[in-house]
Amino acid sequence: MRAQEVKLTQPEMEKKHVTVTAHKKSLWQEIYRNRWSYIYLVPMIILLLAFIVYPIFASLGYTLYQWNGIGDPTAYVGLDNFKKVTTDPIFWESFIHTFIFTAVVVPVQLTLALILALILNSTKLRFATFYRSVYFLPVVMSPAVIGVIMNLMISNFGDNFNTIFLKLHLINQHIDWLADPRFVLWIIIAIQIWNTLGINMVYFLAGLQTIPTELYEAARIDGAGWAAQFFSITIPMLRGVGMIILFLAILGNLNVFDLVQVLTGGGPYFASNVVSTYIYQQAFGGFSVGGSGGGGVVQPNVGFASAASFFFGLILIVLTSFQALGWRYVRRNGARTATSATETGAA
Repeated sequence: MRAQEVKLTQPEMEKKHVTVTAHKKSLWQEIYRNRWSYIYLVPMIILLLAFIVYPIFASLGYTLYQWNGIGDPTAYVGLDNFKKVTTDPIFWESFIHTFIFTAVVVPVQLTLALILALILNSTKLRFATFYRSVYFLPVVMSPAVIGVIMNLMISNFGDNFNTIFLKLHLINQHIDWLADPRFVLWIIIAIQIWNTLGINMVYFLAGLQTIPTELYEAARIDGAGWAAQFFSITIPMLRGVGMIILFLAILGNLNVFDLVQVLTGGGPYFASNVVSTYIYQQAFGGFSVGGSGGGGVVQPNVGFASAASFFFGLILIVLTSFQALGWRYVRRNGARTATSATETGAA
């Protein structure tokens, strides 16, 4: 029986080996066929390794020292920097602000982006290209420039808003909008939604344009309304690209820095401090932490800033892992749905 089993399985093993070998050959043939595409990627890969990958691993050694960034690090502190990060209330306050920022911006922004994409994808809309350009225009502007402009606008026109709100009895006294801890984070959130709305709109537009129009035509013939078409066709077909857009938006907003730094510097009284500005303050120090009206002078400590950066980086890695798992789940569901549809059609 055993000899017979070996005889039966041996061809299968050989067939599997041949399949794997053929797959490897076809992979290398495909790479060789598209070699110029990979050659064009070489400069980007070199810059990525030089300015992102190498600094990440180089700064790992600094987490073990107390170092102000001048000369060579000599004050070895071991894992004390990591202990200080986990027990620093300002870090956790910045951490909470970061997640509040992300939790508000992402759903609001993606909902608005999808609505705009659905409207601008309509063939009945005139001047659709113009409207797409208008909504995408803020994306090409630097967040630092937007921060400066918005700071000037709010500073110069803030009293006008106060006058209007006082007449409407919405407030009972004048408010310094960027210096009030109650409002500053929400103002930054509103600016961020406006600033990056266009890029997500373009992503959704690209996804909508991959959906075959025949599906909508068949649904209309069957008497399906716009709501049924949206939930039965648009949402399922956007599931894959929507997952990518969602996690890109989450990671992008978790790393927000320049807009907050230019607008408020994390102030007042740390009310708008996020993890990125906290790390910046710890690394460079030398100024009043928390922006206008609050905080104290911090001495630069590159080691402590590196430890905080690595600690936050671990959280981002966990989120990226969830992204990979979510993408895998979506692909499996999509494959099952396609298989079921094929089997139903064959039956």
